[in-house]
Amino acid sequence: MNQLSDFVHSLSEKTPKTARGRRTWQKLLDSAEKEFGDRGFHEAAINRITENAGVAMGTFYVHFQSKEAIFRALVAYMGHLTRRWIAERVADAPNRLAAERQGLEAFIEFVREHGDLYRIVNEAQFVAPDAYREYYSEFAKAYQRRLEDAVANNEIKPGDDEQRAWALIGASVFLGMRYGVWDDARPASEVAKGAADLFEFGLKPE
Repeated sequence: MNQLSDFVHSLSEKTPKTARGRRTWQKLLDSAEKEFGDRGFHEAAINRITENAGVAMGTFYVHFQSKEAIFRALVAYMGHLTRRWIAERVADAPNRLAAERQGLEAFIEFVREHGDLYRIVNEAQFVAPDAYREYYSEFAKAYQRRLEDAVANNEIKPGDDEQRAWALIGASVFLGMRYGVWDDARPASEVAKGAADLFEFGLKPE
């Protein structure tokens, strides 16, 4: 399956069902990412989304009931896309600490390729607060499972894995904003290395 197929397969409503429908969804979501990113939710327009996607207005309503519906789908899809992007790039990590470094580097690279991510997700807290919360909750649940596995494998010390997951996500969010959105001059690998040193050794002097 491709990325959109995986995402659609995870939905309870099982739509779109055909390859053609999935291609149309992809076009609409890609266009919506740019439209919402450039203009924000309130100024975004369905007709521009469909025009830039090369899709008829009537086709839009086959897939989405409203502008809010595609916005919600976009937030969920971008969360799925981000998690998959990172998972693919940490798959060969020898342990959890290495995965933290590789994962942060991958996240910063993702942010640089999807510059509208922060605006869209941050606006969701006002437009669709439940979708905003779900976006981060899905990250946290997956992160917690990986930390629990790492504890079981003696790769990291035991602790409150739920709390640690949220703390690590918070670090990634703001590092991505600082070095992925505001200023992308610093190599992502360098940023990740510095953060990984903090994750591994903390602030306590040697």
